[in-house]
Amino acid sequence: MRLTVLGCAGSFPGPEAPCSAYLVEAEGFKLLVDFGSGSLSTLQRYAGLHAPDAILLTHLHCDHILDAASYVVVRRYAPDGPYPPLPVYAPAGAPDRLAAAYGQEDTTVEDVYQFYALQPGTFPIGPLTVTVDRVNHPIETYGVRLEHGERVLCYSSDTAPCDALLRLAQDADVFLCEASYLDGVDNPPDLHLTGREAGEAATKAGVGRLLLTHLVAAWGSEAHTVASASAAYAGPLEVVRPGASYEI
Repeated sequence: MRLTVLGCAGSFPGPEAPCSAYLVEAEGFKLLVDFGSGSLSTLQRYAGLHAPDAILLTHLHCDHILDAASYVVVRRYAPDGPYPPLPVYAPAGAPDRLAAAYGQEDTTVEDVYQFYALQPGTFPIGPLTVTVDRVNHPIETYGVRLEHGERVLCYSSDTAPCDALLRLAQDADVFLCEASYLDGVDNPPDLHLTGREAGEAATKAGVGRLLLTHLVAAWGSEAHTVASASAAYAGPLEVVRPGASYEI
């Protein structure tokens, strides 16, 4: 598998990064995991406008889905279009949420997307074996485990500490994990991870490499987050950037 980071900013686009969007490739198949604000731009820069063969949306907060609404124009109104419906795996409310975000009355986006409602379990998407489970976030949110050729990538999505995250990340080669909050401050409960909590999860799950994402540049500290994660996890770790690519 190959992971390419298209967006990694937490909660809203940062000065150097769009919101969450990650392209996972195997055997020529390209799965876009999340499609957050601003990431349609980097999709074109690092992959191509029509690169995705399928999309998986982990939850319906804007910083993880909003450019899927903008993408309707690409597939519906392209000069050589319209394109056939693209498979989208997402929480059950995704069709209505994306139609509302697109903003046209009395219409749907189901000519553009073929929706499959997520629920905990394992299923194939192209050549990938995908396992999802509910994680600890205020709305229906799924962490993701992707397997191919005996390699494993786990993506936390947005979550506070929980057992489901540890199960999904168990023995993963690469753990792409959010670290939105700073350690040592009074953070809201049951919402996000700190750097230390991300490192602790990586250690408990026995992962091979930790990639930190979803940092909030406006009120965070990357150096603080990395130091906190490094104190809890002894393996290789780094903060991801748009355009970064990883062979798994």
